[in-house]
Amino acid sequence: MTPPKPRMAELRSRAEAASAHLPGLILSAERLAAMVAPGAHGLRRAGPGEDFWQYRPAAQGDSARAIDWRRSARSDAQFVRDREAQTAQAVAIWVSGGQGMDFAGGPGRPTKAARARLLALALAMVLLRGGEKVGLLGQPARAGRVQGDRIAEALVTAAPVAGDDDQPDADALRPNQRLVLIGDFLERPDWLPPLLARASAMGVRGAMMQLLDPDEEAFPYAGAVVFRSLSGRLSHDSRDAQGLRAAYLQRLAERRDWLSAQAAGAGWHFGHHATDHAPAVALEWLYQVLGG
Repeated sequence: MTPPKPRMAELRSRAEAASAHLPGLILSAERLAAMVAPGAHGLRRAGPGEDFWQYRPAAQGDSARAIDWRRSARSDAQFVRDREAQTAQAVAIWVSGGQGMDFAGGPGRPTKAARARLLALALAMVLLRGGEKVGLLGQPARAGRVQGDRIAEALVTAAPVAGDDDQPDADALRPNQRLVLIGDFLERPDWLPPLLARASAMGVRGAMMQLLDPDEEAFPYAGAVVFRSLSGRLSHDSRDAQGLRAAYLQRLAERRDWLSAQAAGAGWHFGHHATDHAPAVALEWLYQVLGG
């Protein structure tokens, strides 16, 4: 049976509620982005650019102007100072829309979804200021300041997913782009190995970030606790929550080891971040590994 479509008033109410958060998200992301110095990423080969790449022996065809005479004076050969080729790259960002991302373990803490949106938008702003083309996965990657506003609006107006978890659309991958995946990865993502295999075949490289609430990191529960997923699909009634802690922490460590191994096998990077830690650290890491 096909579920009924949301009413127009319902859609308008959702859009208005989302729009109310838009200015705050943009301002917070701009402040966070200002902590990272933007710049075009190098291609790890000689070519047009500003950064030093390597010295190489002068060859036939190199002009006298290309010779680095200071370096050459230290030996009997002549050397040319190569710069590293730089170019704008297309970057796609995916933020999990699963209902599990709406969890916050305590008052005053941001939800995982709110932190993920902040990191995604701040990263987009840094990349855009460096001349990169950026977009959410499945949407056009464009350059320019206006694109940051488009990404911000898309982040806050994205339709919620019915389940606790979701997955990126592998059909949205484009050859040779960079891809960033941000989610909690608490449900085993069996979709990840085939996605990474497809990405590798297309020359897509990128980074995955597991984003958790401090309570999901430390499991500080004791006594009788009912654990229920935000979608209501999963529930577990425990009489001794503290007795579950060791097993939970072991499974979390195993999940991270698995995610790290999947990323490394595809030439990707894996990192994790808790919402009680400074977002600037996570942003700096994401920006740096995209250039690797």
